[in-house]
Amino acid sequence: MRAEIITVGTEILLGDILNTNTHYLANELASIGVDVYYQMTVGDNEKRLLECLQESLNRSDIVICTGGLGPTEDDITKEVCAKFFGYDLKFDEKCWNDILKLFYRKDKVPTENNKKQAYFPKEGIILPNDYGTAPGCIMEKDNKMIVVLPGPPREMKPMYDNYVRPYLLKKTDYIIESRVLRIIGVGESSIEEEIIDLIQKQSNPTIATYAKDYECTIRLTAKAKSKEEAEKLIEPVEAEIKCRFKENLYAIGETTIEDEVSKILVNNDLTISVAESCTGGMVSSSLINYPGISSVFMEGCVTYANEAKIKTLGVSENTLNTVGAVSEECAKEMAEGVARRHNTNIGLSTTGIAGPGGGSEEKPVGLVYFGIYINGKTIVKKYIFSGNRYTIRYRACKSIINDLRLELLKNNIK
Repeated sequence: MRAEIITVGTEILLGDILNTNTHYLANELASIGVDVYYQMTVGDNEKRLLECLQESLNRSDIVICTGGLGPTEDDITKEVCAKFFGYDLKFDEKCWNDILKLFYRKDKVPTENNKKQAYFPKEGIILPNDYGTAPGCIMEKDNKMIVVLPGPPREMKPMYDNYVRPYLLKKTDYIIESRVLRIIGVGESSIEEEIIDLIQKQSNPTIATYAKDYECTIRLTAKAKSKEEAEKLIEPVEAEIKCRFKENLYAIGETTIEDEVSKILVNNDLTISVAESCTGGMVSSSLINYPGISSVFMEGCVTYANEAKIKTLGVSENTLNTVGAVSEECAKEMAEGVARRHNTNIGLSTTGIAGPGGGSEEKPVGLVYFGIYINGKTIVKKYIFSGNRYTIRYRACKSIINDLRLELLKNNIK
């Protein structure tokens, strides 16, 4: 099956709202074997939306529209889609009662125009909205399908997951199974070069690489008559990729490098404390997103000024005067000092020049040192990152967390 995504809303065209729905739907459709070759955004205009629907359904089987299901006059998506198929809208009493229940649950009173959201074609399938007042709808005619979903992601995502995805899966005789392999420390072009032979001979499963947030993913997608058969198709390709990327492949599935490292710390009861200068709390914030991390995370210090490094961490004043705060020696003393404060198994430190100013020929913008103390042993890593101030700090945060993971692996801690 082929699908297209049409995002409806003048506010999206004007850049007032970031369109995350298309990204989400494209990923989800790919995971069930539905090909998406085109995406469009159109304003709240009947003529232009009709033109988009005509163009999309000329080349695809399914169109998924998001947005324009509200109660106001410019919310026209459902009405225009019904008009495209020649369907009349009728008031649905059950749907209206469901909308009323949501209003009463929130102790709010509906206005007269909210009734607009309870009109649907009798040929359509109404999709309940468990998080808002705008139900969705599936309309079909002549082997073509239009799905209309609300615009707010908090409403759109569960509606797709709970109602649309199962409906689409019933339309195929095949089971689609996907597996996501997460790789860090290797660029997307290098990943493709490493597995180009697998990509060139791919058929089932398919292989797709994606770069995001300083890491890459490889999605393996297999089509088969059963889940078990699909998994058997994926397994040998997965094993080969694991063999090629070794420790750079840090996890499989929906997770993050921060959560994987936090899980190792919690499972092994390894206490940790963090001292940050250039990253300004990013490392601590990333780690404490993990539920249960409070059992091992003792303290996060943002010791930006030299005085704080001396007073809080015990960094030598002589070190700061001779080699400076951005140095291997300072990173080492920071990591050891923060571990000593709470007698933790692990101490992490970051110190660097995030820019845009403050760099020199000897110490350029982007220079960052990491200190990693683990049970009496300290190593220091040096990096030079590129980008703006935020990017340098963000990349430093991801890198030190991954470096901690690699050091734990060297110590046979998993």
